[in-house]
Amino acid sequence: MRKSARYSTLAAAGLLALSSLTACANDAASTASGSKGDGKGTKVKIMVGGLDKVIYMPAMLTQRLGYFDAEGLDVELLTEPAGVQAETALVAGQVQGTVGFYDHTLDLQTKGKAVESVVQFSRAPGEVEVVSTKAAGDITSPKDFKGKKLGITSLGSSTDFLTKYLAVKNGVKVSDFSPVAVGAGATFISALQQGSIDGGMTTDPTVATILDKKAGKVLLDMRTPEGSQKALGGPYPSSSLYMQTDWVDGHKETVQKLVNAFVKTLKWMSTHSPAEIAAKMPADYAQGDKALYTQSIESTLPMFTDDGVMPENGPETVEKVLKAFNTNIQNADVDLSKTYTTEFVEAAE
Repeated sequence: MRKSARYSTLAAAGLLALSSLTACANDAASTASGSKGDGKGTKVKIMVGGLDKVIYMPAMLTQRLGYFDAEGLDVELLTEPAGVQAETALVAGQVQGTVGFYDHTLDLQTKGKAVESVVQFSRAPGEVEVVSTKAAGDITSPKDFKGKKLGITSLGSSTDFLTKYLAVKNGVKVSDFSPVAVGAGATFISALQQGSIDGGMTTDPTVATILDKKAGKVLLDMRTPEGSQKALGGPYPSSSLYMQTDWVDGHKETVQKLVNAFVKTLKWMSTHSPAEIAAKMPADYAQGDKALYTQSIESTLPMFTDDGVMPENGPETVEKVLKAFNTNIQNADVDLSKTYTTEFVEAAE
């Protein structure tokens, strides 16, 4: 894919308050790999757009399986509630990688930032558009978004992107509805129950909890390749590890080890049951209901690749979706070959 582009990073100062990260999340996510692998214990910081989200499960699972350690990497996983905030940490130079949606690489390219996916976790968004039980009669398709308050994780996030696309595709202008930043998990569910939003886009385990509480219903399910095809017209590569291109080019050995670890995890996921996967994750991710958490993994599992390879025609689908509403991309010639590389997954051991 890309090889020659070089761009400077943004100054780190003031772009992201990492103090907002909870100590418990960082304690659970950090590891000191010691002298395994090549003996170097290379330090890498990765920001995840929500460590407890099932769509980003490979990040924590790779650590829990010991695959970072086996590659001689000392990986610190940090967490932010939304992918766009994780993106900000990357371009600020505060972390070396981000586990988030691939679509950010296209958006960043239009802003002069060379960022690329080095391993693709998924072939579908893993997102679900839900409507509150109260509003279910009024919203039966995205055609009914007009005048409604729709929850997203944050402005500029992938949930924001996809919600706008679904609206425009169904004849509703972006200005005709109100996106409301409500995060995920408890804050999303509370907003749905209290009527602060009529519906919104979220992922598991939030979806499983909403259905269990009968707080809402599924309007569109994009947790499977079939669901992605129906809603978006093709495969939609979402969860990935993306990094700044100049950093990748300067640290190929480290990137290869990261990709090796993640590909091992994706293969492991493809040969183990949802219950076995759930058993490897931190106990608090289940929030006291292991059966419901296992169910949420089972519902989302079809989105994942088993080899880390970018799905065929995936980048084109993402570009089509973003062009539908994003004026930056509408007016730019995006070089898709520079938004991802298969160099490392092809060499993964």
